[in-house]
Amino acid sequence: MARFHIPQAVPAALLEGFAWDAEGRIYEDLPALRAYGMRVAGTVGVMMSLLMGVRSPAALARAADLGVGMQLSNIARDVGEDARLGRIYLPREWLREAGIDAAEWLADPQFEPDLGRIVNRLVVEAQLLYERAAVGVSELPPECRPAIHAARLMYAEIGRKVARAGGDSVSSRAVVSARRKLLLLAQAITASVTAPRTAGSFDVLPEARFLLDAVTVHDSTHGVRGDALVGESLLVREFSLALSAFERLERADRAPET
Repeated sequence: MARFHIPQAVPAALLEGFAWDAEGRIYEDLPALRAYGMRVAGTVGVMMSLLMGVRSPAALARAADLGVGMQLSNIARDVGEDARLGRIYLPREWLREAGIDAAEWLADPQFEPDLGRIVNRLVVEAQLLYERAAVGVSELPPECRPAIHAARLMYAEIGRKVARAGGDSVSSRAVVSARRKLLLLAQAITASVTAPRTAGSFDVLPEARFLLDAVTVHDSTHGVRGDALVGESLLVREFSLALSAFERLERADRAPET
């Protein structure tokens, strides 16, 4: 945190998201769900951007978009798995509009078309965030762009698989095949060299504003100017190791219990 000037408020928000999970918080509408996603995943996007030496508000806004989009994809993919643990992250407002009582459904979680439409609605929201995030990746160091584009494309593919199943993530869990991952990786490499170097319009999710403000205040207080840390070769190596660690954790999460 000291080396890369990460404001304490950012990891503190991540811990707050963990606390929300521990207390079983209910998310009434999409903004409330985005606020949760911003804490447990948007913060990760912001911290990764700072670790890569990129701290402009426009780029951080896109990093937060990507984190929240990935969390929404996780939620869409894991509806059945979460339900079997007694949790439902879908906005309660959406459930009521579809005539689904959350407590009754959790008592016997079964797929139904109305639920599928809600899940697909969440997939659409995630896709909008991936599209917003795409232009921000070009602000990152060249060595890091393929990995971030790959993460964006692979999580978007999870959403597409859920949608192709009619939004049924109760009966089964969407998994991207190894072959498809290779194709997406090729797309990511292409995108990393062809995308325009611009973070696009400076449009910030309201739920992300507190994170961007924390970085702005920190930089003003400590005299950090612009993207001053870009280009550290050690950082690139450390970042590659971090990505490998996340991949190992994902494989462990999917492995059957022994």
